[in-house]
Amino acid sequence: MESGVNPSRPTGAKTFKDPVCEMDVDPAGAAGKHQHRGSTYYFCSAWCLDKFKAAPEKYLSARPASGPSAPISIEKPAPATVSGAIFTCPMHPEIRQTGPGPCPICGMALEPLVPGTGEEENPELSEMTRRFWVSLAFTLPLFLLDMLHMTGIQALDRVVSPRGEAWTEFLLATPVVLWGGFPFFQRGAASLRSRRLNMYTLIALGTGAAYASSVAAVLAPGLFPRSFRGPGGEAALYFEASAVITVLVLLGQVLELRARSRAGGAIRALLSLAPPTALRIDADRREELVPLSAVRPGDLLRVRPGEKIPVDGIVVEGASSVDQSMVTGEPIPIERRAGDRVVGATVNGLGWLILRAEKVGEDTLLARIVRLVGEAQRSRAPIQRVADRIASYFVPAVLAVAAVTFAAWAWIGPEPRLAHAFLAAVSVLIIACPCALGLATPIAIMVGTGRGATAGILIKSAEALETMARIDTLVVDKTGTLTEGKPQLVEYHTAPGVEETEMLRLAYSLEQASEHPLAAAIVAGGRRLNLPAGRVTDFRAVPGKGVLGRVDGKAVAVGTFPLMLEEGIPAGALTAKAREMGEAGKTVVFVAIEGRPAGLLAVADTLRESTRLAIRRFHQEGIRVVMATGDSRTTAEAIARELGIDEVAAELLPEQKGEVVRRLQAQGRVVAMAGDGINDAPALAQADVGIALGTGTDVAMESAGITLVKGDLRGIARTRALSRATLRNIRQNLFFAFFYNALSIPLAAGVFYPRFGWLLNPMIASAAMSFSSVSVIANALRLRKLPL
Repeated sequence: MESGVNPSRPTGAKTFKDPVCEMDVDPAGAAGKHQHRGSTYYFCSAWCLDKFKAAPEKYLSARPASGPSAPISIEKPAPATVSGAIFTCPMHPEIRQTGPGPCPICGMALEPLVPGTGEEENPELSEMTRRFWVSLAFTLPLFLLDMLHMTGIQALDRVVSPRGEAWTEFLLATPVVLWGGFPFFQRGAASLRSRRLNMYTLIALGTGAAYASSVAAVLAPGLFPRSFRGPGGEAALYFEASAVITVLVLLGQVLELRARSRAGGAIRALLSLAPPTALRIDADRREELVPLSAVRPGDLLRVRPGEKIPVDGIVVEGASSVDQSMVTGEPIPIERRAGDRVVGATVNGLGWLILRAEKVGEDTLLARIVRLVGEAQRSRAPIQRVADRIASYFVPAVLAVAAVTFAAWAWIGPEPRLAHAFLAAVSVLIIACPCALGLATPIAIMVGTGRGATAGILIKSAEALETMARIDTLVVDKTGTLTEGKPQLVEYHTAPGVEETEMLRLAYSLEQASEHPLAAAIVAGGRRLNLPAGRVTDFRAVPGKGVLGRVDGKAVAVGTFPLMLEEGIPAGALTAKAREMGEAGKTVVFVAIEGRPAGLLAVADTLRESTRLAIRRFHQEGIRVVMATGDSRTTAEAIARELGIDEVAAELLPEQKGEVVRRLQAQGRVVAMAGDGINDAPALAQADVGIALGTGTDVAMESAGITLVKGDLRGIARTRALSRATLRNIRQNLFFAFFYNALSIPLAAGVFYPRFGWLLNPMIASAAMSFSSVSVIANALRLRKLPL
């Protein structure tokens, strides 16, 4: 029973409120929980849990009596098109609200926490696309009108007076700026109210100033001083510039939203893998096609040839090959028969299967993959702090540069001075929008984690992905990590005068009554050899030592050397051979018949085929490999010698594995821990990066930052390659953003005008600003093709 009362729990409800984001959380499916001042709080994601642990009072102090509230998250009614959907900001994952809208911090369009399968329409993209095409229709004649003037063609002068032409421009530009650009003004005003200046602050100020100045020139031209007038005495109009800038920013938004939609394609592809229905078998063996949501644990399901397996389960009848490339990345189908586990969304081959559902709905591996990928894509990498810190000063600095630019041109610029000053200041505001800077990290994280998911690499957080590139030490468990985790009878040896088949038959028969893992290996070996089983009586198990009994009337003992000593059996003649087997990394079992030593059985957990290749690659990359195992030192050292492992820590308890990791961290090493069992969980949590093998336990996977679905150590090397490529992509994006602004702001401000005569038209500045954002996204999308 939980201690204390969670004040965030609604009366009579079955859910709790996440104190960070205010989402309703079912305790059974919570991503984590934390006790604070006698109360237990539940969290929708590891990100919210970490934020709360770091500063609980920050989220509790502002909470009204009815429940907690996040300091930034905003709840709004959902539009009918996306009823109930939770949306978040890709740059600020703490923002969560019901339904789409702009981020209150950066103004960027929010996107669903979990993307749909691709059939749903993106309301933000639809709205921006509609505004773009309508605005373009009004802007084209405005642009052509200005082009005629630039080329010196005065054909319109005989038809329309200059005053009429000004009103024509006003009528064409007004719907573009005020309707097409309304979202930008709305978000810019919100940024000023919240004192969180962002790219929309600059866009709204730049286009708004150009449009307002032009309107004033049409309605009250006499207000403008001489320095604002052209050679003919007319006040300058910027209708075309404000309209074209608006259209180009809209185009940039459309391209960006489409690219961001493509970046979330990994999750949509995963969601589309699950079949919508399942063929359920009832108690009378009748088959019924039911929705996948109706399947419950324990149901029997038939999977026909070529169909997708609906849920995670165990095969009870039939045999077939199953294409598991969805979760393992391996194209070769795996044979599955009665007793084998199968994973939902994988594809059945030519045979038929009847399986018992084990995990359904949110508990399936596919659902967990989607959840992990979504959380990782919304998490923030430490490198993002650099961009955040710069962005917090960037917009105020741009406003200051724009003001200085206006003042400098107004003081020493050519006539008309104020007109030139105005254009230069608007160009600075438009071209310096920090959209590319803000997108550089989150878009690369989104694409990188999605690419990992398609290769069977599940990354729980962006921090784990970034840290993976810096590891210099890898701690690995032995059983199930370096080895298959399935002990097998690999060798046997008989004493002089003992018939080999008889010794094996008697040991096999006696061990059938035991539940020990070594017994299972001996029994499996006997079955492989097609040995007949004898009748067992007087069976007795000696914990930690072996078993005793009679087989077909003969007294038989199977167990350790201490068991032989206790039973007074002189096993000395076999000890030399037993030592030799042990030094080769095998576990030795003694067999005695009628009180006399009869032979030895050697059981070993075979190494994974990929282990040697993986460790060789780690050494090539300069990574020190340490084995931490609870197995005997003799066995561990034998395997370490065979594989070339650098250091061995054997005969460890679970908490001692964590101590090994702490010792290495105290030496200044960046440590990754790979394991698959419950006993590995403390070390996985302690390591800088915990790596769980998907073939292992749920506890291990919950404790780790990265899960390898296939359970292949080579996946660690692939994860490191993905980490390095993603960080390299982030650095490239940040460079593009910084270099772009470093070059474009001076150009827009007119720094090069005195020497080269270079001035930047605000329309060109707008196009360049949009291009910078799209180029950053395009660069990040290259990660989708990364070979792993």
